[in-house]
Amino acid sequence: MATNAEIAARLLRDAAGFFRSVGEQNPPLKEHMDHNAQAFEVMAGRVETDPTGEANFGQSEPEGGVAGE
Repeated sequence: MATNAEIAARLLRDAAGFFRSVGEQNPPLKEHMDHNAQAFEVMAGRVETDPTGEANFGQSEPEGGVAGE
């Protein structure tokens, strides 16, 4: 049986595919839709690798860390 994190990651990846499809069908929106797709793919990866991790978007990281990663 799939875990909640696995299902969430799959849904995020499916949403990324949707955004890419919309962008391909609407050239004026392509750049924005690609950006959205990338954000959803990044979050899918985070859910898979660290499902209980804290989001730190726009916050500075402790030394040695990378902000926004």
